[in-house]
Amino acid sequence: MSLSGNVYSRWKFGPTKDASFFPIAVWLQQPRNAPRFKQAGFNLYVGLWQGPTEEQLSTLREAKMPVICEQNAVGLRHREDPIIVGWMHQDEPDNAQPITDPATGRKGWGGPVPPEKVVEWYHQIKSRDPDRPVLLNLGQGVANDSWVGRGTGAHPDDYFTYVRGADIISYDVYPVAGLNSEDLLWYVAKGLERLHLWARWNESTDGKKIIWNALECTRISNRERKPTPHHVRAEVWMSLVHGSQGIIYFVHQFEPNFVEAALLEDREMLEAVTAINRQIHELAPVLNSPTVVDGATVQSSDPNVPVHSMVKRHKGATYLFAVGMRNAPTTAEFTVQGLPERATAEVLGEARRIPVRRGRFADSFKPYEVHLYRIR
Repeated sequence: MSLSGNVYSRWKFGPTKDASFFPIAVWLQQPRNAPRFKQAGFNLYVGLWQGPTEEQLSTLREAKMPVICEQNAVGLRHREDPIIVGWMHQDEPDNAQPITDPATGRKGWGGPVPPEKVVEWYHQIKSRDPDRPVLLNLGQGVANDSWVGRGTGAHPDDYFTYVRGADIISYDVYPVAGLNSEDLLWYVAKGLERLHLWARWNESTDGKKIIWNALECTRISNRERKPTPHHVRAEVWMSLVHGSQGIIYFVHQFEPNFVEAALLEDREMLEAVTAINRQIHELAPVLNSPTVVDGATVQSSDPNVPVHSMVKRHKGATYLFAVGMRNAPTTAEFTVQGLPERATAEVLGEARRIPVRRGRFADSFKPYEVHLYRIR
Protein backbone atom coordinates (compact mmCIF):
# COMPACT_ATOMS: atom_id res chain seq x y z
CA MET A 1 0.00 0.00 0.00
CA SER A 2 1.45 3.36 -0.94
CA LEU A 3 0.87 6.96 -0.13
CA SER A 4 0.61 9.27 -3.09
CA GLY A 5 0.58 12.85 -1.88
CA ASN A 6 -1.15 13.67 1.39
CA VAL A 7 -4.06 11.33 2.06
CA TYR A 8 -5.79 13.88 4.31
CA SER A 9 -5.90 16.73 1.79
CA ARG A 10 -9.51 15.93 0.83
CA TRP A 11 -10.81 17.21 4.19
CA LYS A 12 -10.89 20.85 5.27
CA PHE A 13 -10.46 20.04 8.97
CA GLY A 14 -8.74 16.66 8.81
CA PRO A 15 -5.25 15.88 10.11
CA THR A 16 -2.51 18.23 8.98
CA LYS A 17 -1.66 18.20 5.29
CA ASP A 18 2.07 18.51 5.99
CA ALA A 19 4.00 15.82 4.09
CA SER A 20 6.17 15.24 7.16
CA PHE A 21 3.17 14.33 9.35
CA PHE A 22 2.64 10.70 10.35
CA PRO A 23 -0.16 9.99 12.86
CA ILE A 24 1.02 8.50 16.15
CA ALA A 25 -1.98 8.45 18.44
CA VAL A 26 -2.84 7.43 21.98
CA TRP A 27 -6.19 5.81 22.78
CA LEU A 28 -8.75 7.30 25.18
CA GLN A 29 -6.55 9.32 27.54
CA GLN A 30 -7.17 12.26 29.84
CA PRO A 31 -6.37 15.55 28.08
CA ARG A 32 -4.35 16.72 31.07
CA ASN A 33 -1.65 14.20 30.09
CA ALA A 34 -1.35 15.55 26.55
CA PRO A 35 1.92 17.44 27.24
CA ARG A 36 3.56 14.27 28.54
CA PHE A 37 2.39 12.24 25.57
CA LYS A 38 3.59 14.98 23.26
CA GLN A 39 7.06 14.72 24.82
CA ALA A 40 6.98 11.01 23.97
CA GLY A 41 6.31 11.74 20.30
CA PHE A 42 2.53 11.44 20.17
CA ASN A 43 0.76 13.91 17.90
CA LEU A 44 -2.88 12.80 18.14
CA TYR A 45 -5.53 11.76 20.66
CA VAL A 46 -8.17 9.21 19.63
CA GLY A 47 -11.24 9.07 21.84
CA LEU A 48 -12.34 11.13 24.84
CA TRP A 49 -14.03 9.57 27.86
CA GLN A 50 -17.69 10.65 27.86
CA GLY A 51 -16.71 13.48 25.53
CA PRO A 52 -15.89 15.65 23.92
CA THR A 53 -16.63 18.21 26.58
CA GLU A 54 -15.75 21.90 26.45
CA GLU A 55 -13.15 21.38 29.17
CA GLN A 56 -11.50 18.49 27.30
CA LEU A 57 -11.28 20.45 24.05
CA SER A 58 -9.91 23.50 25.86
CA THR A 59 -7.17 21.42 27.53
CA LEU A 60 -6.20 19.79 24.24
CA ARG A 61 -6.18 23.14 22.47
CA GLU A 62 -3.82 24.55 25.09
CA ALA A 63 -1.53 21.54 24.58
CA LYS A 64 -1.87 21.81 20.76
CA MET A 65 -2.92 18.17 20.65
CA PRO A 66 -5.52 17.42 17.94
CA VAL A 67 -8.18 14.80 18.57
CA ILE A 68 -10.48 12.37 16.78
CA CYS A 69 -13.59 12.00 18.93
CA GLU A 70 -17.26 11.10 18.87
CA GLN A 71 -19.66 13.49 17.18
CA ASN A 72 -21.81 14.70 20.07
CA ALA A 73 -23.54 18.06 20.51
CA VAL A 74 -20.42 19.70 21.94
CA GLY A 75 -18.32 18.43 19.07
CA LEU A 76 -20.75 19.75 16.48
CA ARG A 77 -20.59 23.20 18.09
CA HIS A 78 -16.89 23.09 17.21
CA ARG A 79 -17.25 22.32 13.51
CA GLU A 80 -14.95 25.26 12.70
CA ASP A 81 -12.45 24.33 15.40
CA PRO A 82 -9.29 22.71 13.96
CA ILE A 83 -8.53 20.94 17.26
CA ILE A 84 -11.02 18.25 16.13
CA VAL A 85 -9.52 16.49 13.10
CA GLY A 86 -11.94 13.58 12.77
CA TRP A 87 -14.99 11.77 14.09
CA MET A 88 -15.15 8.18 15.31
CA HIS A 89 -17.60 5.33 15.74
CA GLN A 90 -18.01 3.41 18.97
CA ASP A 91 -15.07 1.08 19.49
CA GLU A 92 -15.13 -2.49 18.11
CA PRO A 93 -18.70 -2.71 16.83
CA ASP A 94 -17.73 -6.08 15.29
CA ASN A 95 -17.51 -7.60 18.79
CA ALA A 96 -20.43 -8.97 20.83
CA GLN A 97 -22.53 -6.18 22.33
CA PRO A 98 -24.01 -6.13 25.85
CA ILE A 99 -27.72 -6.90 26.06
CA THR A 100 -30.31 -7.06 28.84
CA ASP A 101 -33.12 -9.61 28.91
CA PRO A 102 -36.30 -7.47 29.14
CA ALA A 103 -38.13 -10.20 31.06
CA THR A 104 -35.51 -10.95 33.72
CA GLY A 105 -33.23 -7.94 33.61
CA ARG A 106 -30.30 -10.33 33.31
CA LYS A 107 -27.32 -8.89 31.47
CA GLY A 108 -25.46 -10.84 28.81
CA TRP A 109 -23.89 -10.66 25.38
CA GLY A 110 -25.49 -10.73 21.98
CA GLY A 111 -24.06 -10.40 18.51
CA PRO A 112 -22.05 -7.58 16.94
CA VAL A 113 -23.51 -4.37 15.60
CA PRO A 114 -24.82 -5.25 12.12
CA PRO A 115 -22.36 -3.91 9.53
CA GLU A 116 -25.19 -2.21 7.64
CA LYS A 117 -25.95 -0.19 10.78
CA VAL A 118 -22.31 0.99 10.96
CA VAL A 119 -22.52 2.14 7.33
CA GLU A 120 -25.79 3.94 8.12
CA TRP A 121 -24.17 5.72 11.10
CA TYR A 122 -21.24 6.70 8.88
CA HIS A 123 -23.51 8.47 6.42
CA GLN A 124 -25.29 10.23 9.26
CA ILE A 125 -21.98 11.49 10.66
CA LYS A 126 -20.88 12.68 7.22
CA SER A 127 -24.20 14.42 6.59
CA ARG A 128 -23.68 16.52 9.73
CA ASP A 129 -20.04 17.31 8.92
CA PRO A 130 -18.39 16.31 5.62
CA ASP A 131 -15.20 18.28 6.43
CA ARG A 132 -13.53 15.62 8.58
CA PRO A 133 -12.71 11.92 8.13
CA VAL A 134 -14.53 9.25 10.11
CA LEU A 135 -12.53 6.55 11.91
CA LEU A 136 -13.74 3.02 12.62
CA ASN A 137 -11.70 0.77 14.92
CA LEU A 138 -12.47 -2.94 14.66
CA GLY A 139 -11.55 -5.74 17.03
CA GLN A 140 -9.16 -8.67 16.94
CA GLY A 141 -11.56 -10.76 14.84
CA VAL A 142 -9.97 -9.03 11.85
CA ALA A 143 -6.86 -11.18 12.38
CA ASN A 144 -7.81 -13.87 14.89
CA ASP A 145 -10.02 -16.56 13.33
CA SER A 146 -10.29 -18.32 16.70
CA TRP A 147 -11.78 -15.30 18.44
CA VAL A 148 -15.20 -16.15 19.89
CA GLY A 149 -15.87 -12.63 21.12
CA ARG A 150 -17.83 -11.58 18.05
CA GLY A 151 -20.90 -13.24 19.47
CA THR A 152 -23.93 -14.83 17.86
CA GLY A 153 -24.76 -14.19 14.22
CA ALA A 154 -21.33 -12.87 13.25
CA HIS A 155 -19.90 -13.85 9.88
CA PRO A 156 -16.40 -13.25 8.42
CA ASP A 157 -17.90 -11.67 5.32
CA ASP A 158 -19.34 -8.90 7.52
CA TYR A 159 -15.98 -7.15 7.27
CA PHE A 160 -16.45 -6.42 3.58
CA THR A 161 -19.36 -4.21 4.68
CA TYR A 162 -17.84 -2.84 7.90
CA VAL A 163 -15.01 -1.16 5.96
CA ARG A 164 -17.58 0.83 4.01
CA GLY A 165 -18.50 2.58 7.26
CA ALA A 166 -15.53 4.95 7.58
CA ASP A 167 -12.75 6.83 5.83
CA ILE A 168 -10.03 5.58 8.20
CA ILE A 169 -10.23 1.87 9.03
CA SER A 170 -8.28 0.63 12.04
CA TYR A 171 -8.19 -2.54 14.10
CA ASP A 172 -6.51 -3.87 17.23
CA VAL A 173 -4.88 -7.15 18.14
CA TYR A 174 -2.64 -7.59 21.19
CA PRO A 175 -0.62 -10.81 20.70
CA VAL A 176 1.37 -10.81 23.94
CA ALA A 177 -1.02 -9.24 26.44
CA GLY A 178 -4.25 -10.29 24.78
CA LEU A 179 -3.46 -13.66 23.17
CA ASN A 180 -0.79 -14.55 25.74
CA SER A 181 1.66 -15.58 23.03
CA GLU A 182 5.02 -14.22 21.93
CA ASP A 183 4.73 -16.39 18.82
CA LEU A 184 1.76 -14.52 17.31
CA LEU A 185 3.17 -11.06 16.72
CA TRP A 186 2.68 -11.68 13.00
CA TYR A 187 -1.09 -11.44 13.56
CA VAL A 188 -0.54 -7.67 13.42
CA ALA A 189 0.47 -7.98 9.76
CA LYS A 190 -2.19 -10.60 9.01
CA GLY A 191 -4.97 -8.23 10.05
CA LEU A 192 -3.56 -5.32 8.05
CA GLU A 193 -3.34 -7.45 4.92
CA ARG A 194 -7.01 -8.30 5.35
CA LEU A 195 -8.04 -4.69 5.89
CA HIS A 196 -6.28 -3.72 2.67
CA LEU A 197 -8.05 -6.55 0.82
CA TRP A 198 -11.48 -5.57 2.12
CA ALA A 199 -10.81 -1.89 1.45
CA ARG A 200 -9.71 -2.51 -2.13
CA TRP A 201 -12.88 -4.52 -2.67
CA ASN A 202 -14.92 -1.39 -1.92
CA GLU A 203 -12.73 1.33 -3.41
CA SER A 204 -14.65 1.53 -6.68
CA THR A 205 -17.77 2.71 -4.86
CA ASP A 206 -16.55 4.16 -1.56
CA GLY A 207 -13.27 5.86 -2.46
CA LYS A 208 -9.80 5.18 -1.12
CA LYS A 209 -9.67 4.00 2.48
CA ILE A 210 -6.88 4.90 4.91
CA ILE A 211 -5.61 2.02 7.05
CA TRP A 212 -4.40 2.41 10.64
CA ASN A 213 -3.99 -0.04 13.52
CA ALA A 214 -3.76 -0.15 17.31
CA LEU A 215 -0.89 -1.79 19.22
CA GLU A 216 -0.11 -3.00 22.74
CA CYS A 217 2.55 -1.56 25.03
CA THR A 218 1.30 -2.58 28.50
CA ARG A 219 0.13 -5.78 30.17
CA ILE A 220 -3.52 -4.63 29.76
CA SER A 221 -5.24 -7.40 31.81
CA ASN A 222 -2.49 -10.01 31.66
CA ARG A 223 -0.98 -10.65 35.09
CA GLU A 224 1.62 -13.06 33.73
CA ARG A 225 3.27 -11.18 30.90
CA LYS A 226 3.43 -7.97 28.97
CA PRO A 227 5.10 -7.00 25.69
CA THR A 228 8.74 -5.99 25.80
CA PRO A 229 10.17 -2.95 24.00
CA HIS A 230 11.54 -5.40 21.41
CA HIS A 231 8.04 -6.78 20.81
CA VAL A 232 6.56 -3.31 20.45
CA ARG A 233 9.20 -2.17 17.96
CA ALA A 234 8.59 -5.30 15.91
CA GLU A 235 4.82 -4.75 15.95
CA VAL A 236 5.23 -1.11 14.91
CA TRP A 237 7.46 -1.92 11.94
CA MET A 238 5.36 -4.93 10.95
CA SER A 239 2.52 -2.43 10.78
CA LEU A 240 4.41 0.10 8.69
CA VAL A 241 5.86 -2.49 6.32
CA HIS A 242 2.34 -3.81 5.76
CA GLY A 243 0.92 -0.44 4.84
CA SER A 244 -0.41 1.01 8.07
CA GLN A 245 -0.68 4.78 7.68
CA GLY A 246 -1.22 5.55 11.36
CA ILE A 247 -0.32 3.95 14.69
CA ILE A 248 -2.56 4.04 17.78
CA TYR A 249 -1.05 2.91 21.08
CA PHE A 250 -3.30 1.29 23.67
CA VAL A 251 -1.72 2.36 26.96
CA HIS A 252 -4.22 1.25 29.63
CA GLN A 253 -3.63 -1.35 32.34
CA PHE A 254 -6.60 -3.07 34.02
CA GLU A 255 -4.91 -5.80 36.07
CA PRO A 256 -3.67 -6.21 38.74
CA ASN A 257 -4.84 -2.60 39.20
CA PHE A 258 -6.25 0.05 36.93
CA VAL A 259 -3.77 2.56 35.51
CA GLU A 260 -5.17 4.67 32.70
CA ALA A 261 -1.83 6.03 31.45
CA ALA A 262 0.23 2.93 32.28
CA LEU A 263 2.76 3.71 29.54
CA LEU A 264 3.70 6.94 31.32
CA GLU A 265 4.41 4.96 34.51
CA ASP A 266 6.65 2.38 32.80
CA ARG A 267 10.05 4.03 32.40
CA GLU A 268 11.61 1.33 30.21
CA MET A 269 8.67 1.10 27.82
CA LEU A 270 8.19 4.87 27.71
CA GLU A 271 11.82 5.38 26.69
CA ALA A 272 11.47 2.69 24.02
CA VAL A 273 8.19 4.06 22.61
CA THR A 274 9.64 7.59 22.61
CA ALA A 275 12.61 6.34 20.56
CA ILE A 276 10.33 4.45 18.15
CA ASN A 277 8.12 7.51 17.70
CA ARG A 278 11.13 9.76 17.15
CA GLN A 279 12.40 7.51 14.38
CA ILE A 280 8.99 7.42 12.70
CA HIS A 281 8.84 11.22 12.73
CA GLU A 282 12.34 11.40 11.24
CA LEU A 283 11.32 8.99 8.49
CA ALA A 284 7.80 10.40 7.98
CA PRO A 285 8.59 12.05 4.61
CA VAL A 286 9.94 8.68 3.45
CA LEU A 287 6.97 6.75 4.82
CA ASN A 288 4.63 9.21 3.14
CA SER A 289 6.27 8.72 -0.24
CA PRO A 290 4.97 6.10 -2.70
CA THR A 291 5.96 2.51 -2.03
CA VAL A 292 8.02 0.94 -4.82
CA VAL A 293 5.93 -2.05 -5.82
CA ASP A 294 8.10 -5.17 -6.16
CA GLY A 295 11.09 -3.00 -5.25
CA ALA A 296 12.88 -5.89 -3.55
CA THR A 297 12.80 -9.64 -3.09
CA VAL A 298 13.87 -11.43 0.08
CA GLN A 299 15.23 -14.95 0.50
CA SER A 300 15.23 -16.21 4.10
CA SER A 301 17.71 -18.91 5.12
CA ASP A 302 14.90 -20.45 7.20
CA PRO A 303 11.70 -20.84 5.15
CA ASN A 304 9.72 -20.92 8.40
CA VAL A 305 10.95 -17.44 9.29
CA PRO A 306 9.90 -15.02 6.55
CA VAL A 307 11.38 -11.54 6.42
CA HIS A 308 8.97 -8.92 5.07
CA SER A 309 10.14 -5.64 3.57
CA MET A 310 9.03 -2.39 1.98
CA VAL A 311 10.96 -0.16 -0.44
CA LYS A 312 10.73 3.62 -0.70
CA ARG A 313 12.73 6.15 -2.70
CA HIS A 314 13.22 9.66 -1.35
CA LYS A 315 15.65 12.45 -2.25
CA GLY A 316 17.99 10.23 -4.20
CA ALA A 317 18.19 7.43 -1.64
CA THR A 318 16.56 4.01 -1.60
CA TYR A 319 15.07 2.91 1.72
CA LEU A 320 14.46 -0.73 2.57
CA PHE A 321 12.55 -1.40 5.80
CA ALA A 322 12.60 -5.05 6.91
CA VAL A 323 11.36 -7.09 9.86
CA GLY A 324 11.65 -10.75 10.86
CA MET A 325 8.12 -12.11 11.07
CA ARG A 326 8.61 -15.03 13.47
CA ASN A 327 10.05 -15.66 16.94
CA ALA A 328 13.22 -17.26 15.55
CA PRO A 329 16.47 -16.11 13.88
CA THR A 330 17.30 -16.19 10.20
CA THR A 331 19.53 -14.64 7.57
CA ALA A 332 17.92 -12.66 4.77
CA GLU A 333 19.34 -12.06 1.32
CA PHE A 334 17.88 -8.99 -0.37
CA THR A 335 17.79 -8.17 -4.06
CA VAL A 336 16.85 -4.51 -4.55
CA GLN A 337 15.80 -3.22 -7.94
CA GLY A 338 17.19 -0.08 -9.59
CA LEU A 339 20.53 0.16 -7.80
CA PRO A 340 23.94 0.79 -9.40
CA GLU A 341 26.65 -1.87 -9.63
CA ARG A 342 28.06 -0.82 -6.27
CA ALA A 343 26.28 0.83 -3.37
CA THR A 344 26.27 0.94 0.42
CA ALA A 345 23.42 0.17 2.79
CA GLU A 346 23.55 2.24 5.97
CA VAL A 347 21.67 0.46 8.77
CA LEU A 348 19.83 3.29 10.47
CA GLY A 349 20.37 3.53 14.21
CA GLU A 350 22.92 0.69 14.26
CA ALA A 351 26.15 2.46 13.27
CA ARG A 352 27.08 -0.06 10.59
CA ARG A 353 27.17 -0.30 6.81
CA ILE A 354 26.80 -3.21 4.40
CA PRO A 355 28.27 -3.34 0.87
CA VAL A 356 25.64 -3.82 -1.85
CA ARG A 357 26.76 -5.47 -5.08
CA ARG A 358 24.48 -5.68 -8.12
CA GLY A 359 21.57 -4.82 -5.85
CA ARG A 360 22.25 -7.71 -3.46
CA PHE A 361 23.24 -7.89 0.18
CA ALA A 362 22.57 -10.13 3.19
CA ASP A 363 21.98 -9.51 6.88
CA SER A 364 21.17 -11.57 9.95
CA PHE A 365 17.92 -11.19 11.90
CA LYS A 366 17.37 -12.17 15.51
CA PRO A 367 13.78 -13.16 16.46
CA TYR A 368 11.43 -10.32 15.47
CA GLU A 369 14.36 -8.06 14.64
CA VAL A 370 13.91 -4.87 12.62
CA HIS A 371 16.55 -3.45 10.26
CA LEU A 372 16.08 -0.16 8.42
CA TYR A 373 18.42 0.44 5.47
CA ARG A 374 19.23 3.62 3.57
CA ILE A 375 21.04 2.76 0.34
CA ARG A 376 23.05 5.33 -1.58
